[in-house]
Amino acid sequence: MARPVATRMSHALHASSRHALRSALAGPFTALGRHWELTRELTRRDILGRYRGANFGLMWSLIGPLMMLAIYTITFGEIMQSRWQQASGATAEFGIVLFIGIIIHGFFAECFARSPRLMLDNANYVKRVVFPLQVLPWSVVLSALFHMGMNLVVFVVLNALFFGSFSPHIVLLPLVLAPLVMLTIAVCWLVTSLGVYVRDISQAVPVIATGLFFISSAIIPLQVVPPRYRIFFEFNPLTFFIDQARNVALWNTMPDWAGLLKYAIIGLLGMYLAFAWFRVTSKGFADVL
Repeated sequence: MARPVATRMSHALHASSRHALRSALAGPFTALGRHWELTRELTRRDILGRYRGANFGLMWSLIGPLMMLAIYTITFGEIMQSRWQQASGATAEFGIVLFIGIIIHGFFAECFARSPRLMLDNANYVKRVVFPLQVLPWSVVLSALFHMGMNLVVFVVLNALFFGSFSPHIVLLPLVLAPLVMLTIAVCWLVTSLGVYVRDISQAVPVIATGLFFISSAIIPLQVVPPRYRIFFEFNPLTFFIDQARNVALWNTMPDWAGLLKYAIIGLLGMYLAFAWFRVTSKGFADVL
């Protein structure tokens, strides 16, 4: 009798271990799996709620970036005469090149800037006994992905209007942006958690987000940056993703697969570490709020 009991206990332990391993591996992605319906509803409410009461509604998701594009094109294209080696001297083409940088940075900056106050602005969810708080950063990222997708559609239309065609390699853009999404959700979990305990972060984040724009290749070609400052641009992950997005969407060249693999590994590892940090620290959110 002892042997069958021991065997059943062994099987139960193995099953429990496998379940724990599956739960740990799936943890950062539960918002896209087990809690998908909730995540989708929160994302929909976030997208629609942002423009509630505005006369142009969702059109502002396009109008805002286009206004920024016009300002930066005039400032850097006309006044400062910035140019890319791969592009001609035409202002229209410079604006298209610039637009990719604005879109990529805009996605990350939106998620980054909203993260510090995410729990504070959703305190009613935090204080509920059972609510998967990890889905809130995912809803922010998915909302930002929606806006980025809208702007990429505008980019394709503008590219077709000005140049009559677009790069066939643009179909690789989702692969280029996937590691950026992983890095972004990791940053969101980390900053969201820190924002609950250190309120000053919400003041510093907008400044950092703006700084990341100006020390990236969004508006300045990396080749013209003085060598003593180039390390700051290269250390900024946005520079890599902006350059790779331009490669596939504009220059009709293949992306840096080795670089994408490196960032994918970093992003995946960052997701698991940030998610573990978020789960541990989230236990005290309700007490602080």
